[in-house]
Amino acid sequence: MEKQDLPVAVIGAGPVGLAAAAQLLQRGLRPLVLESGPSAGTSLRSWGHVRVFTPWRYVTEAAAVELLSKAGWATPDEEVLPTGFEIVERYLDPLSRIPAMAKSVIYDATVTAITRQGLDKVTSKGREAAPFDIRYVDAQGVEQAVQARAVLDASGTWKRPSPIGIDGLPVIGEKAAANKISYGIPDVAGRAEADFAGRSVLVVGGGHSAINVVLALMDLQKTSPTTTVSLALRRNRIDRLLGGGLNDQLPTRGELGLAAKEAIGSDRVRLLAPFSAQSIQTVGDGLEVVALIDGVSERLVFDRIIVATGFRPNLDMLSELRLDIDTAVEAPRLLAPMIDPNLHSCGTVPPHGVVELMQPEPGFFIVGSKSYGRAPTFLMLTGYEQVRSVVAELAGDHQAAREVHLVLPETGVCSVTIPSPKGTSASGCCGGPAQAEVDACCVADVEAKAEGKSGCGCSTPAKAVQTEPAE
Repeated sequence: MEKQDLPVAVIGAGPVGLAAAAQLLQRGLRPLVLESGPSAGTSLRSWGHVRVFTPWRYVTEAAAVELLSKAGWATPDEEVLPTGFEIVERYLDPLSRIPAMAKSVIYDATVTAITRQGLDKVTSKGREAAPFDIRYVDAQGVEQAVQARAVLDASGTWKRPSPIGIDGLPVIGEKAAANKISYGIPDVAGRAEADFAGRSVLVVGGGHSAINVVLALMDLQKTSPTTTVSLALRRNRIDRLLGGGLNDQLPTRGELGLAAKEAIGSDRVRLLAPFSAQSIQTVGDGLEVVALIDGVSERLVFDRIIVATGFRPNLDMLSELRLDIDTAVEAPRLLAPMIDPNLHSCGTVPPHGVVELMQPEPGFFIVGSKSYGRAPTFLMLTGYEQVRSVVAELAGDHQAAREVHLVLPETGVCSVTIPSPKGTSASGCCGGPAQAEVDACCVADVEAKAEGKSGCGCSTPAKAVQTEPAE
């Protein structure tokens, strides 16, 4: 089969992966989606109990909605905030069942490697003309191979959570204690209640994921009053954690910040900050944690630990491809300075598309939350614009590919059209470097909050509860 007759492979059937497939179908190209789970949105189901910060109108993607509408889809109330389960059941599942989409998806397909057919990483001659060879393991554990003309890696970061160590490594004993350590946002007051009710629980993390878990544990305290909760901040950034409060342009996130402030101010949650775990050891039925807390070494014992310290991309399966990845952020090199968390918050990331996502391996793109590497500022809307731009490029519509648009939640003034032929991008109202101690997603919010006013409205969902698991 000629290369141009092969499908475009999409790795991952989450919101961004299926959006890419919908864009490909809309452009008359043939998608082939490889999903490691048994159904669409498998990763979202892991945090299905969590309600996102933004309403339905910012959760769905245009090409996907067009497919759904033709199939008689019942549109959710645009102003309602869905849970992860609702996003899967009311959006991704119906989308995956549309005949054109359904025949394009292979489930229980865990991609293990991608290469150029017949060529290793070193070989240059004939490289661009060679199709991609994708190896995956199917539901029976049998290794399979498929070929593609191009590849969009939308596999996300959910399956590679960051460890406890402040240096980026697991602390001594963390791996050995894995049976008593959970990562991400476990359903502590629901499906996982038996693991946490009546126990002493340490939550490690400094973002909205950690606060979601803490508040859920406090709910559990109402029925299991012997449950104790400790929140460990690896860096003492309590003001940033609490967010904008009543000034936050996304009311749900503002309420979360206020609830967190009340929780930390009560005697129901013990705050440990700054916290640097040194070792973990199983002692009886519990875990002994040796940590530096505000510079003083302490030994603490907990029954369970929940680690909500973010996620990182798995680049192992890409080892035979020629990549240009930033060494710090682990994002595509041109994109990295635009999303560097040392400089940017989610509302200050400028729009970007195919130019910033191009790799030395022609036809290969990392999209979605995985394209952000270790940066925790990814937005679902950003992922949708990424795949629209990339698919336009693959379809030969180079002008559309370079006209990048982004409308952030709660405002229309952050929309911008950016021709970026040389890999540079301008930005809308929320562009520019973030403040050193920014506590909101829009730089302009910082100045407004200092005056007791609301911000510019560019605040957006925290990655932990809307996008990083959504791939």
